[in-house]
Amino acid sequence: MRFLSILLSLVVVVGLSGCATKFRTYDGPEVTRVVVMKGDRRLYLMHHDQVLRAFEIEMGFAPEGHKAREGDGRTPEGAYWIDRRNPNSAYHLSIGISYPNAQDRARAQEMGVSPGGDIFIHGTPKIIAGRDDWTAGCIAVTNREMEDIYAMVRDGTPIHIFP
Repeated sequence: MRFLSILLSLVVVVGLSGCATKFRTYDGPEVTRVVVMKGDRRLYLMHHDQVLRAFEIEMGFAPEGHKAREGDGRTPEGAYWIDRRNPNSAYHLSIGISYPNAQDRARAQEMGVSPGGDIFIHGTPKIIAGRDDWTAGCIAVTNREMEDIYAMVRDGTPIHIFP
């Protein structure tokens, strides 16, 4: 009985320590904007004009050009903001990008298509790790990097995505 009690305690401690690493804290300078340079495959967390952190990224499976419609595999380009977060994401953690904006919706309506949506910055599931440009239009980083981004970036932060 004593052995079972010790084993159960160990399982709980290990389980909780795994949870602790997913949700990091950050007390540094405020991230005032996120900048994504698709051509360089880089994401920058900025405090005004100072780069706080830089990350290599993976994007949609057809990364060149602005996202025009649902299912095109492109990552949007333009000015958006971080509008939500998902601690239970299938991709470790995720923060939402406010795509589509009014211009995106109008452009898609002119073409008679849906602009799509659900564009996030997120982690990478193990089954996909290491593949280039595999998302449906999202921006992916490693899970460890996503934990830092999730802690550092607040809802309402502007994000600018450049070609």
